[in-house]
Amino acid sequence: MTSAVTLHKDAIAVLKADHREVKSLFEEYQQLVARRASDQRRQQLAERICCMLKVHTMIEEELIYPQAHRALGKDDDDLVDEAEVEHASAKDLIVQILDSAPLDAHYDAKVKVLGEYIDHHVREEENELFPKLRKTDMDLDTLGEAMLLRKEQLMRREGLAVDEPVE
Repeated sequence: MTSAVTLHKDAIAVLKADHREVKSLFEEYQQLVARRASDQRRQQLAERICCMLKVHTMIEEELIYPQAHRALGKDDDDLVDEAEVEHASAKDLIVQILDSAPLDAHYDAKVKVLGEYIDHHVREEENELFPKLRKTDMDLDTLGEAMLLRKEQLMRREGLAVDEPVE
């Protein structure tokens, strides 16, 4: 398989691919809940979702948001501020999920609510922030390459597979 780093994607395409992937994993999790799948299977998938979100938020916070703050004027800077606050809420819930187990009260509910937070966050990014970033002078191609490299580093650190292509 091709390494994610060898594929050329601009920064927004990289983020959108991550969004689609994690949405699919949340849908898979809800299917597991509906089928009353084993605690072990649900926990494995929840942990994968949480680790992928940790990587994604770090990439946005390290690489995208600082440049977005600079590129957007004060009129649109609030979109980035809101995204950072949404990340903080999601990270709190991620910690709660990773520190618990499916036998704990509200485990499945926490995963579901995290999915809802992320869905809201993704809609705002894709419908409001990304179109505004496309209109700036940000070098989205160079940024995309840096993001893919950083993503590979972070995924290795989290123990996630890095040999699958980003689409």
